[in-house]
Amino acid sequence: MPETSLSSAADIQQFDLTNPPAGFVEEPFPFYDALLSEAPVLAQPDGSFLISRHADLDRIYRDTTAFSSDKNAVFAPKFGAGSPLFEHHTTSLVFSDPPLHTRVRRIMSSALTPRAIARMEPGLIATVDHLLEGLEGRSSVDLIADFASSIPIQVIGNLLDVPLEERGPLREWSLAILGALEPSLSAEELELGHRAVEEFKAYLSDLIARRRANPGDPETDVLTRLIGDDNSEVERLSEVELIQNCIFILNAGHETTTNLIGNGLALLHDHPDQRALLLAQPELIKPAVEEVLRFRSPNQLGNRETTAMVEINGVTIPRGSNLHLMIGAANRDPDVFADPQVFDITRRPNRHLAFAGGPHVCVGLTLARLEGKIALERFLARFPDYQILPGRREGGRIRFRGYAALPTRVSP
Repeated sequence: MPETSLSSAADIQQFDLTNPPAGFVEEPFPFYDALLSEAPVLAQPDGSFLISRHADLDRIYRDTTAFSSDKNAVFAPKFGAGSPLFEHHTTSLVFSDPPLHTRVRRIMSSALTPRAIARMEPGLIATVDHLLEGLEGRSSVDLIADFASSIPIQVIGNLLDVPLEERGPLREWSLAILGALEPSLSAEELELGHRAVEEFKAYLSDLIARRRANPGDPETDVLTRLIGDDNSEVERLSEVELIQNCIFILNAGHETTTNLIGNGLALLHDHPDQRALLLAQPELIKPAVEEVLRFRSPNQLGNRETTAMVEINGVTIPRGSNLHLMIGAANRDPDVFADPQVFDITRRPNRHLAFAGGPHVCVGLTLARLEGKIALERFLARFPDYQILPGRREGGRIRFRGYAALPTRVSP
């Protein structure tokens, strides 16, 4: 077993996700190794279960009959039934089952076709290059605040055609709402999340009213497409569904893509041999992005609820149990990945689960990959000798893995 604060194999049997041991939030990977080898299905004190192996997650993602994405039963006690966070997280795409999931996903997918994403590429390149120009000549920059976090806000803002001057609050709203998905919350974090949903809803109600009065091109404006029209053959969303899934779109592409870019730059800095290889062979950028997604998955944790009694790895799990899908562990499963602790940008195949799987596979995965590719390749081309300075700060979350700050000197 790898070196951790665990003194014996028996210690991992006491692991509690809502009250994790010292060191887990900062460096969860040794604990993941212990879960994979000693307790791939681990009962929790609250009656939920941790599921860690790649094959088990893959099975769960594909089986939408025995494993539900609906979180009403889990989120009612967590957020309060009828509360702003409860309404949001039980209405948005990721925590819903058909028919809502089918209707919303169909609309989103139709707006994120390969052709539509190809049309976004020139604007994405221009956004990245503009941000890079802003870093030039500065003695120190923060790769998160000054670069990584700005890219998805602009891309998703463009998707919904949010006016540039109105995008300021989006990041803080997103962080507060997604932060409420952590396994345990303080009263302050809960209140912050509720307030963010209410403020986001008020803003979007006004934006939607304006868009109804002046519709955009549904080929490029996802908000106009989501609103629909009376002649559409697609069932329209209710006002609540429309607002909450606009929040979901703005949130879903934000923190995870910020983490992908920030994690990628940190990993390439910390593995100079891999940075040198990518600089020498820029055609490796696509497998490099996939390895970042595997090695330091932006989203470390998913959830499902059992709709019937099931057996996983010899453990019987009752109906109605909440399952914590340990994506970060599954992406280091030695049964799937050779030398899983090695960061290798040439790794092929790379069957990671960073985007989940099955019918709920991330609807924006192609766009996220494109954002990661363009951000990393253009940053490296302009600043090949960048150095991350002392003072990097982890995001401090269990579900989402990324940095809150990456102070960096971009040029010698």
